[in-house]
Amino acid sequence: MKVHKFIDQFILVLIVLNVIAMVLESHQSLRIRHQTFFNTFELVSISIFSVEYVYRILHNFNKKRIKGLFSYVFSFFGIIDLISILPFYLGNLMPLDGRFIRILRLFRIVRIFKLGRNNPSLRLFGKAIYAVKSELYFTLFLATLLILFSASAIYYLENDAQPEKYSSITESIWWATISLTTVGYGDVYPVTLGGKIFATLISLVGIGIVAIPTGIISASFVEQINKKKKK
Repeated sequence: MKVHKFIDQFILVLIVLNVIAMVLESHQSLRIRHQTFFNTFELVSISIFSVEYVYRILHNFNKKRIKGLFSYVFSFFGIIDLISILPFYLGNLMPLDGRFIRILRLFRIVRIFKLGRNNPSLRLFGKAIYAVKSELYFTLFLATLLILFSASAIYYLENDAQPEKYSSITESIWWATISLTTVGYGDVYPVTLGGKIFATLISLVGIGIVAIPTGIISASFVEQINKKKKK
């Protein structure tokens, strides 16, 4: 229907404008000068997104009753739709700490995910992820196990030399994570010979751990593309 198509396009434009407004509002000079405009625009946007959310609930309920309602509410985009409006109501209707409200405002960025609602490429990517979810779960488990092992090893190797930086295995998890992901911020690093040797080896292993899920997802995505072309 032309009306539905127009509404979808209007929502897409509104989402883009919301993201732009959020970026501009982060500049203190603009925020002070145009605070009224930003607040009004946010209020109008929330009203429209709220009406859209209620409409989708009613639309899915009318199509498949309770089953349709639950399938939308607990779907990926249903959750995104809720998260995109919920922080506004929590911040304005409940007495919350100012710092918590600022954190809630960050969730406005999830509105950009609404852009992918009618995007076939995003749906195809979602299918690719779902098709290899078991392999990704195993990779996540393997990475978690390796991080815990690395944190434990570096703790025993470096604790005597740097007790303030490697005070416990829990504290060492930060080093293990940035080393396995090959980020290496340089704020925490080994100084003992054993620690340096271990860090070298674990960094090489980390390259493989990071590459595994990338390869799995890439292969699955290509497979989904080929299936679509065959159809």
